[in-house]
Amino acid sequence: MKKTNIILSIFVFYIILNMIIFPSLYISVTLNGISAWAFNVLPSVLPFMFFVKILTSLGSLNKISRVFEKPCKLFFKTPASSSLVFFTSIVSGYPVGAKMTADLYESGKISRSEAYKMCSFCSTSGPMFIIGAVGASMLGNSLYGYLIFIAHILGALLNGALWRNLKIKNDDKIEETEKSAKSNDLSSIVLDSALSIISVGAIIAIFFVVITSLSPFFNLFPPQIAGVLEGLVEITKGCASISTSLVGKWAICASAFIISFGGLSTILQSLTMLSRLKMPVWLFCLQKFTHACLALLISLILILLI
Repeated sequence: MKKTNIILSIFVFYIILNMIIFPSLYISVTLNGISAWAFNVLPSVLPFMFFVKILTSLGSLNKISRVFEKPCKLFFKTPASSSLVFFTSIVSGYPVGAKMTADLYESGKISRSEAYKMCSFCSTSGPMFIIGAVGASMLGNSLYGYLIFIAHILGALLNGALWRNLKIKNDDKIEETEKSAKSNDLSSIVLDSALSIISVGAIIAIFFVVITSLSPFFNLFPPQIAGVLEGLVEITKGCASISTSLVGKWAICASAFIISFGGLSTILQSLTMLSRLKMPVWLFCLQKFTHACLALLISLILILLI
């Protein structure tokens, strides 16, 4: 048995033991996760997933985004459709960009390598969360939210340019015979969108449990470090902790970093959408890490300028 499997097994046993010892706590935490999904993620993400799936099935994405064909090829070496995926992702947030990328690949519109490149800049958070929830509500200053959002978006664009020359061995497109086997009628689009958003909700609830189980370990660190560590697991909880432990430029930089990285919860949500792509976990995590580093650097520059 591999060492990683042993460590993971021990951690899972630890969580299960906690759930047995403190059942009421973990029932409450799970309900909090489901509530966060139902009231924040579900109403904003589900409509995007549904209507974007319709656009993909109709083949409308390429027609709409043709105006950006040259910039996309020049800067990212991706097709024009990646521009619409990017704009939709920055409006709607995680994990819509990953879902759209997967849909384009599954419909045979893009190759595997193009999809991998798109993941480097089309997996972003949205303005409602960054400016509203983090900036105005958590940090108490909407200007902070705008700075984080700008750093996040510019970081994504630079990240796409950084990964533009990515090459993979098995670069393919799904064949026409495979595409025809996948139904694109209204009922299957509804079912696909519903299953995708339900899987997102399940992951959010599970990670609320995980972060609760890890809280005794986080408490061993100073609050400033603990907040960042929480954010690497789940961004909402991490940003909330950062807002109480860091102020000013440090809060902006730390929030820009963890929002751009996405946290393990958001990464797992995106990888669930990208399962057909067979994208290596380490590659997607590395892309998110470079995005986070770029966003951190840009946030520092913006702070110095302003």
